[in-house]
Amino acid sequence: MAQIPNLENSLLDLSSIRQQSQKELLGLLKNIRGRKSVVIDPKLSGTLSLLIQTSLLKETDSELRLLSNGPLQTDCLKVVYIVRSHTSLVKLICSNISSDVSKGLQRDYFIYFVPRPTVVCEKILEEEKVHQVVTIGEFPLYIVPLDEDVVSLELDLSYKECVVDGDASSLWHVAKAIHKLECLFGVIPNVKSLGKSSSKVVDILKRMEVEEPVDISNVAIPEINSIILLDREVDIITPMCFNLTYDGIIDEILRINNGSVDLDASIMGAQQDGKKMKVPLNSSDKLYKEIRDLQFGVVMQMLRERAMTMKQDYAEISSTRTVSELKDFVKKLNTLPEISRHVNLAQHLFTFTSKPSFSARLDIEQTILEGEAYDICFEYIEEMIHKQEPLISVLRLLVLFSATNGGLPKKSFDYVRRELLHSYGFEHMFTLSNLEKAGLFKKQESKSNWQSLNRSLKLLMDERDPSNPSDISYIYSGYAPVSVRLIQHAIRSGWHPIEEVLKLLPGPHLELKRGVSSNYSYQDPIGSFDRSPDGHRSLVLVVFIGGVTFGEISALRFLSSQERAGYDFIVLTTKIINGDTLLETLVSNSMQN
Repeated sequence: MAQIPNLENSLLDLSSIRQQSQKELLGLLKNIRGRKSVVIDPKLSGTLSLLIQTSLLKETDSELRLLSNGPLQTDCLKVVYIVRSHTSLVKLICSNISSDVSKGLQRDYFIYFVPRPTVVCEKILEEEKVHQVVTIGEFPLYIVPLDEDVVSLELDLSYKECVVDGDASSLWHVAKAIHKLECLFGVIPNVKSLGKSSSKVVDILKRMEVEEPVDISNVAIPEINSIILLDREVDIITPMCFNLTYDGIIDEILRINNGSVDLDASIMGAQQDGKKMKVPLNSSDKLYKEIRDLQFGVVMQMLRERAMTMKQDYAEISSTRTVSELKDFVKKLNTLPEISRHVNLAQHLFTFTSKPSFSARLDIEQTILEGEAYDICFEYIEEMIHKQEPLISVLRLLVLFSATNGGLPKKSFDYVRRELLHSYGFEHMFTLSNLEKAGLFKKQESKSNWQSLNRSLKLLMDERDPSNPSDISYIYSGYAPVSVRLIQHAIRSGWHPIEEVLKLLPGPHLELKRGVSSNYSYQDPIGSFDRSPDGHRSLVLVVFIGGVTFGEISALRFLSSQERAGYDFIVLTTKIINGDTLLETLVSNSMQN
């Protein structure tokens, strides 16, 4: 399991949230007396690793298994399933139970849905005629702390469900997570939202406040001053761009899952070819916390300098005379595993970033963002299709190209669509349909508003010194994320001054004030979220519905680190994503469960 992140330095008491989830999970298992087989949804396994140690689960007299296609092999007479509310998982459980019944095995079955069962899942249990032998419950896990300033709902398919399937169930989960935070830390007085889904979340919150009022007697002053809710639809461009920070490149190339990456042990210097090892990536690693938001080139230089310093220290150890000098050297040795880990990791990443194809990818991305060479960009994507480069890589550039041009002219649209199907197979008609429903690949119906957004929000900047950046655009080599530019305006002067810009973006925008009675009221636009009267920095909860990138998280950290900043950020997201992982949920033959 991945290393559980240390949350001691969090601006909110996220440790209490994690402890509550641990207590609830252990309580569920302890209430089922005797030896039991606990069968966990594979995707939930990683999530649970961020909450609780495996050893604690085993102390409840449980053997741990992962849910799989085959029949369950166990001697236990009690079987506990812990799964997400996905129909495919429920059907798999029904198959397992039916297999047991056909063999004459008599067991007690329990299914705990995360975070709650749905009507559809319960209906399947009835249709498969296993509901009478199953006890159904829920494990209300809504918030998973990934790090000191990031919490996730771990809803992989939220974006697709909202924009393609018309399924808004994940929005209830978002509202529930916010409501849970308010029950712990007070009613958030300032609310801003942008996008259809965000607006719906605010409406659901209103109903929750009536049905389950927050007890404000426990919190004299709300710990969170403001909340900003943003739909991923509002800024689809940022995920399609390649993030150049250290953690961004790790995620883009190796995939960070549940706060860690799985690598061949040999990459990390271990003499175990072919074996995998898990490398934790969170604030518990002090060096990682220091370098994760820096541009990768800067990180390489820093690690090189640290390694050289350690080498010099080793050379000087023979001249060490005093106990004090020896202690100082031992302290430096304690940092050696972290330095070694990241030197090995960075060297491995460099084998990818040093390739000409990597530079070419960044160049064409920049050309697309500049929007002044349509033919060159179109031909580049056309060539990728004909070379049958990875479909996701092609779609990612195509979506970026479509988004910055307001779609493709009908002739170009039809041509690209036809070429994609010929090159990658006609089963991807469903993939293209999903992209069209989401508005990611479409016919050009009006003039693109990209250049207007670029000028108004100053999205393309000339960031000359990545080692000493002055603007958030350093993260994407000169491009400032639309989402974070909007947040900048929200915290500095409110959205009223950029009212015309907001009209260029999809969905409604709201600015609300809430009183201690938890009632919502439409007020004059909220201004700056700066320091409170007592001089404390304001805490802003930023909610990304449909996913957030590591680049956007880095940009928010950069904003709060600036000398005049009077605010800090906590990010709440449905999932941490990049362009590849977002698009994979829309590909027709991808594993979506």
